[in-house]
Formats: sequence, structure tokens, C-alpha cells
Amino acid sequence: MFTVIFGRPGCPYCVRAKELAEKLTAERDDFNFRYIDIHAEGISKADLEQTVGKPVETVPQIFVDQTHIGGFTEFEAWAKENMGLYA
Repeated sequence: MFTVIFGRPGCPYCVRAKELAEKLTAERDDFNFRYIDIHAEGISKADLEQTVGKPVETVPQIFVDQTHIGGFTEFEAWAKENMGLYA
């Protein structure tokens, strides 16, 4: 299972999403992730909207196995449901 997190510096939900992904990576053999800093990578809001397939107002934007999950709240709910997370 591979997760991609699109985030930006100074975003508290991006930090929380990255911390959750690090926790899942440490606890499970079947989970890995990549954090992409949209500012460092030069990814614009329009680029992100094209990737997501709909208008994007916030970050992080999180994909699991190329399926768009949503932001941190949706990612946390997904992890509880699918990864046995009881944060």
C-alpha cells in the first residue's frame, strides 16, 4: 500500500498527516508513503486540481494506491477503518 501526501510548509494538517503516515510505516510492513512539498516541487493549485480531478481548496491532499482519499481528517478515518489505527 503506497500513499502520497501533497502538502506545504506551515500547514498543521500536513504535519499531522505526515506523522500519521510515519506511524503507519513504523507499525506495518504493508504501508509506505511519500510526502511531496508542493512549494518545493513547484506544484500549483491548478496542477493539484488536475491530479485530484476536482477543485482543491486545502492541503494536504492524500492518495492511497492512486485513489484520492481527501485531507487529513479523511486519511485518519481511512487509517482507522483499513489499517487498524486507533489514534
